[in-house]
Amino acid sequence: MSQHAAQQLDAIHAMLSAGHRNLRIERHSLTLWGISFGGLIFFSDRILTIEQFPDLAQRAIAWLTVLTITLAGVSLLDWQLTRRAKQARDEAWSFIHRQVLKVWWLLMSVGVLMTFAMFFYGGGYMIFAAWLVLAGLGLYVHGLFSEELLEWTGALIIAIGVSMLAFRLNYTATQWIAASTLGLGLPLLAAMLDRGRQRTSWLRLVQSVGWLLCVLMPPLLAQRVANASASPIDAPVVSLAAYQTNPAARQIIALPAGSTIPVKFEVSGNLFRAGNTSELPLILNEPLEIVMNDGQPTGLWRFPGESWNQARESSWLRIPWIKAELIPQTGPQLRTSLIVETTHQPNQ
Repeated sequence: MSQHAAQQLDAIHAMLSAGHRNLRIERHSLTLWGISFGGLIFFSDRILTIEQFPDLAQRAIAWLTVLTITLAGVSLLDWQLTRRAKQARDEAWSFIHRQVLKVWWLLMSVGVLMTFAMFFYGGGYMIFAAWLVLAGLGLYVHGLFSEELLEWTGALIIAIGVSMLAFRLNYTATQWIAASTLGLGLPLLAAMLDRGRQRTSWLRLVQSVGWLLCVLMPPLLAQRVANASASPIDAPVVSLAAYQTNPAARQIIALPAGSTIPVKFEVSGNLFRAGNTSELPLILNEPLEIVMNDGQPTGLWRFPGESWNQARESSWLRIPWIKAELIPQTGPQLRTSLIVETTHQPNQ
C-alpha cells in the first residue's frame, strides 16, 4: 500500500471516529462541577455539624437542602454557559448531548438522595467513595460519545472510589482524596482536553498516570505532613481510679487489659418498651490510653507506647447480621455479631 493511500485511510478513520464522538464537553463544566462538589466534600466537617444541628433529622434535611441548591445552581449555570458557548460557535444541541447531560444530572441527584438516606440507614463511611463512583460513571458515559480522555479518567475515578473502600482508608484520607479528585482533578482534566483528537494508547496511559499522580499526591502528602507535625500530648497519665477521685482539666487515662466497658443501649420504637436500657459488658483485650479534657474524651486514643489515633479514623464497627430465634428451652432471643477492629496489630 502506498504512503498516499495510507494517509487517506488514516484521514477516513479519523473522520469516522470524529463522527462517532461528536459531543464536546465544555471546560467550564468540569471546572464548575469539580470546584463546587470538591469544595463541599473538603469543608463537609466544618459546615452543618452536629453542634449546629444536634437532631439527626434536622441535620439530614439541612444537608439535603444545601446539596439540592448546589446541584440546581451548578446545573443551571452550566446549562447557560454551555448554551452561550454553542451559540458563539453556531452549534446546535444534539439529541445525544441532551440525553448524556440528563444522565449526569441523574447520577448527581442519586448522590444527593444517597447522602440524605445515609443519615438514617447508615453507611456514612462510604459516602465519599460513592460520590467518586457516581462522578466517574458520568464521565465515562460522556466519554463514550465524546473525548476518549474522559473514558480513561472516568474509569480512574471509579477505581479510586472502589480502592478507598478496598484499602479501608480512614475518614480524613477518604475526604481529602475525594475532594482532590473532584476539586483538583476535574479542572485539571478540563485543561487536558484535546477536542477528540486521536491519540495512541501509550499517550493516553501517560496522561492518565500523570493525572492520577497530580490528584493523589497532594492529599497523601498533606496527611503525612499533618501527622508528622502533630504536637505531643502534654498531660499526666493516671489510672482510672485516680481519675475518678480527682478529675483534672486534661489527663490521659490508662485502662488496663481486662477492664470491663459496658455498652448501654437505649431502646425505643413500638416493639419494646421505650426507656428500657440494656447493657452489654465488653472486656478490653489490651491496655488502652484515652485523652480526657474537662471530663470529656477528646477522641484521641492509643495503645501504650504507640502513636495517637483519632477514634473516628482508626476504628471500624460492624454488625454483619442479626437473627431472631424462638428456642423451646430458652424462649425468644435475638442474636447478633459485633465486630470492632482497629488498624493496630495486637502484640502476641
